[in-house]
Amino acid sequence: MSDQPELTEVRSGHRFDEAALEAYMHQHVEGYQGPLTLRQFEGGQSNPTFLLQSPSGDYVLRKQPPGELLPSAHQVNREYRVMQALAQSDVPVPEMHALCEDPAVIGTKFYIMQKVPGRVFTEALLPNLRPEERRAIYRDLARVLAALHSVDYTAVGLGDFGKPGNYYARQISRWSKQYLASKTEELESMENLIRWLPEHLPEADETVIVHGDYRLGNVLIHPTRPEISAVLDWELSTLGHPLADLGYICQDYHTSSYNSEGLGRSDISDFGIPTEQEFINDYLSFSGRPSIENWNFYIIYNLFRSAAIVQGVYKRGLDGNASSAMALEYGEICKVRAELAWELAQAL
Repeated sequence: MSDQPELTEVRSGHRFDEAALEAYMHQHVEGYQGPLTLRQFEGGQSNPTFLLQSPSGDYVLRKQPPGELLPSAHQVNREYRVMQALAQSDVPVPEMHALCEDPAVIGTKFYIMQKVPGRVFTEALLPNLRPEERRAIYRDLARVLAALHSVDYTAVGLGDFGKPGNYYARQISRWSKQYLASKTEELESMENLIRWLPEHLPEADETVIVHGDYRLGNVLIHPTRPEISAVLDWELSTLGHPLADLGYICQDYHTSSYNSEGLGRSDISDFGIPTEQEFINDYLSFSGRPSIENWNFYIIYNLFRSAAIVQGVYKRGLDGNASSAMALEYGEICKVRAELAWELAQAL
């Protein structure tokens, strides 16, 4: 397992006018000096991401994908805004350089940010690390998540970043619609969950900044230390309920992660990785929050939500608009997660 992000030549469906980009950077990115060399990151299934190398340094560009987009999806301007707002917080984020909302420049909206040195780990078991390093990384995942949820969203200028209250009702409605807009076959488990979830909403209604896709594969780990140097991929961030993020990362204890084995092993402690309850306890300790009631709802909700997300990725793969060649492998993941969520729901 390499801990460096995989880079490829720019995919044919994602090519754009590089000269127009370079002209834009000369005008809008302070200190930029050309010439510019582009390569595409293989990871990331939603917004295509590119490494920009130049004499003045390395940058990262994220843009909307080509083709017809689902409603409310691929809002790169929201990613830019939330990372810019968190710049002075305890949440590590890259420095933002420029946001372009004019699709006439390279064909879609995009933003440019600092390239942060770091390692990317996509395998939840972190097989090439020592047990003490694994424990430290997972503990830092809990710490940074708690730090995010403690940010005063109004004070950092994100008071209108989402609608406070009724978070789960709105999210369930949103992802039900997104799933139905991208479904390719009938899945009884998804149809059942679309009906079941609105009838079992938790009473808790706290509002914080939520990342929406907080997991090991979406953070950069410091080049030499077992700690997070940057949190990435903020496309799904909004104002919401903190246990949605916590339940999302804890999915890995119940099923495989997107590209690797999950954490639901009886011998997980032998790896130095905390059990699910230990990870929850770390988060509660860092956040100062009390114990959690009805925990399984947050797992069921997140399995449903992620099933809807990966169905969208799969559909874009079928349509030829996906950000990665792996998109066509995601069809089965939707089915597996939906069936597991429905099994858990029936057990309540």
